[in-house]
Amino acid sequence: MLAGRPGYGYVRRYYDVTNKCYAAKILPGEFFVTNKAEMITTVLGSCVSACVYDTQYNYGGMNHFMLPEAEHDASSARYGLFAMESLINEILKLGCKKQNLRAKLFGGGQIIGSMTDIGQKNIRFARKFLFTEGIPLESSDLGLGFPRKVNFFPATGKVMVKRLQSLKNTTIDDRELLYMQNLAKGDIFGEIDLF
Repeated sequence: MLAGRPGYGYVRRYYDVTNKCYAAKILPGEFFVTNKAEMITTVLGSCVSACVYDTQYNYGGMNHFMLPEAEHDASSARYGLFAMESLINEILKLGCKKQNLRAKLFGGGQIIGSMTDIGQKNIRFARKFLFTEGIPLESSDLGLGFPRKVNFFPATGKVMVKRLQSLKNTTIDDRELLYMQNLAKGDIFGEIDLF
């Protein structure tokens, strides 16, 4: 286990044998920023991740948010506004300049056909946020009907995306449907292991 920067104790860290580097795995409602040559990884369904990095210093980070906005308490990275502002502010704290930031967006798939299209709402929010903040969107892989695994290397800005095949079981569908049902009842507390 590699010791992370202060404040990221919740993030699972490990050595990725395939990519020959240390990696930080983020879950829904989390973000991670680094100034080291390491990888940040996550798996997305209807959630969206922004990969933001500084082209001069080669520092950056990734978030993973589930909903664009909160009706009440928005002080959680599971909501787009808080997730985006937190990610960018942490990168700027490393000494990066906003004019050097670039972004890539991923996720927002419609995994459950009968579910409201929260993925499209997340996509619209993320694009609008970047436009409003003046951060160029370099590339994206958004929408459609499948989950994605995303590996981001902030030191280079490189992203590898794997579109996951339809699973034989309904794990992702079940988790997203349960999350939406709990959200409607107001039963969402703490962080959710939903992707």
